[in-house]
Amino acid sequence: MGREANAAGPGSTSTGLVNGAKGRDPEAWRRLAHLYGPLVYQWCRRQGLQPADAEDVTQEVFVTVAVKVGSFRRERPEDTFRGWLWTITRHKLGHWIRRQRTREQAAGGTDLQRRLLAVALPEVGSELADANSAGAVAGLHQRALQLIRTEFEDRSWEAFRRLVLEGQRPADVAADLGMSRSAVYVTKSRILRRLREVLGDAPG
Repeated sequence: MGREANAAGPGSTSTGLVNGAKGRDPEAWRRLAHLYGPLVYQWCRRQGLQPADAEDVTQEVFVTVAVKVGSFRRERPEDTFRGWLWTITRHKLGHWIRRQRTREQAAGGTDLQRRLLAVALPEVGSELADANSAGAVAGLHQRALQLIRTEFEDRSWEAFRRLVLEGQRPADVAADLGMSRSAVYVTKSRILRRLREVLGDAPG
C-alpha cells in the first residue's frame, strides 16, 4: 500500500491536475481537457446547441479556463472545480445565444430567433444542481477513475470497485480478498481522496 499513489509524473501527483494546469504543465492540461471537455460539450448540447456549435463553445470555455485557472480557489467545501467550470460555461452559452440572435436579426430571419428564444439557461439557483447532476458527471467520474487506475495495486482496486462501485458489504470484500475490514476502509478512503484530487475538488 505504501507504494500506491506516489508521484508518477507531472500532473499526476497529489497536487492534482488543477494545480498542474495552474503551473502550465502540458500533461496536466491534456488530462484536464480529457476529463472535463466531454462534460462541457454535454452541457452545451443539453442547452440545445448543435454539435458544431457545442464544440465551438467548448473551445471558448477552455480558452477562458487557460487564462483564468490561476484564479480558481477552493476555500469552502462547496467550491468545486466543476462548479467553477459550469459558471464559465454558462457565461459562454449566454454570449453564444446573444451572438446568434444578433446575426439572425441582422439577416431578418425568424426561425432561428424562435429556437433561440426557446433556449432557457438554468437560473442561478439551479446552476450547481445542473453541474452536479448524476447524469452530467457519470462520464466524468469514469474518465477520472481510468486515469488513476494504474496508481493502485490490483487488490486495492478490486476492493474499491466491489465496495464503492458494486455496493458489496465490507466484511464480504475483506474476506474474499484476504484483507482486514480496516484495510478495506483505508483503501476506499485513499482512492476517493485521489479521485477528488484529480477532479480538483480536494483542498489545497
